[in-house]
Amino acid sequence: MTQVIRSGAFLQQCWSVHPLCVTVKRMTEENTVVLLCSSCKSAHHLSIATVTSIASSVQQAAEEAALPDESPGEDYLKACVAAHMASLTLREMDVFQDLVHLRCADCRRLYELTVSAFETRQR
Repeated sequence: MTQVIRSGAFLQQCWSVHPLCVTVKRMTEENTVVLLCSSCKSAHHLSIATVTSIASSVQQAAEEAALPDESPGEDYLKACVAAHMASLTLREMDVFQDLVHLRCADCRRLYELTVSAFETRQR
């Protein structure tokens, strides 16, 4: 039986011990981001309340020149997960403020996720 732990502290501990092993696996329709750790075999489910997308300085200059529609960060994150999921990495987290920062190496965006619930499932 799979053990379910409802605390962000387990993700924080997992990430601090082996940061290169935590990768984005998928994003569900219910706005849940699933992170897997290849070292401890844990699946970390993050129920997302809000997503803020922050473009790199080069992208910001290009977007200001083109004057695009302001898409929600959630749309950018879904597109990024679909296009280049392997490039998304966990960069920073704060369990006291329920914040997780993901960064995409391909599109160079930083995603700030406000998490409404953390779940860690250990196999």
